[in-house]
Amino acid sequence: MLKVEKLSKSFGGHQVLKDLTVDFPEHQTTVILGPSGSGKSTLLRSLNLLERPETGKYYFDQQSFDFARGINNKDTLAIRQQTEMVFQGYNLFPHLTVLKNIIEGPVQVLGIDKKTAEIQARQLLKKVGLADKADFYPSQLSGGQAQRVAIARSLAMQPKYILLDEPTSALDPELELEVLKVLLQLSAEKKSLVIVTHNLAFASKAADKIVFIENGQVLFDGSTQAFFAAKQQSRIKDFISAMTFAKL
Repeated sequence: MLKVEKLSKSFGGHQVLKDLTVDFPEHQTTVILGPSGSGKSTLLRSLNLLERPETGKYYFDQQSFDFARGINNKDTLAIRQQTEMVFQGYNLFPHLTVLKNIIEGPVQVLGIDKKTAEIQARQLLKKVGLADKADFYPSQLSGGQAQRVAIARSLAMQPKYILLDEPTSALDPELELEVLKVLLQLSAEKKSLVIVTHNLAFASKAADKIVFIENGQVLFDGSTQAFFAAKQQSRIKDFISAMTFAKL
């Protein structure tokens, strides 16, 4: 189980997270929704410790940490190895082939021998539909292909959680679909995923749980079915209507 409790985070004089508490069950897909600037990405980055809230507690497996007291480098590294991030911009090494991008982490960080890492990498490339791209360089890939490589690279690290920050926002609809199909497959396999997205159609199909954030606070934390049926909550109803053009 991954959980954060009473997180508060400010940038300058603006408080982005306000005493926020939420948990992310293992072997489930949690989708974080909300308007732009609501704190979604800050929350996600806090789970990987790329952002450090000023106050609040962080629970991972049997461990707990207090942000107010700080988290040391050893614990930070251990958490990051178990919470792989996938960003909008792919972040692939441009000078390495697809295969070498995927094996770099397992070999250098996990200590897996190169031959084993290559076998696993080719299996992952097949899983994301890119078995024929192993020897390509990132510049030779489409955006959708590059993002699928980024997902394969994260899977290669064998994390407990994969955190995805609007992974398809920079893609056109056709390329977006390539990536969403992979994420739907991972969700069906009960991988532990936490995804920030604006795609409500995807959220309705993939999410086991939805967290809706606005102004740094959780307004909804529950099942996908309950979220889309939450007509008694006018703010959520308005958000769904706006995102699906229901009022046009």
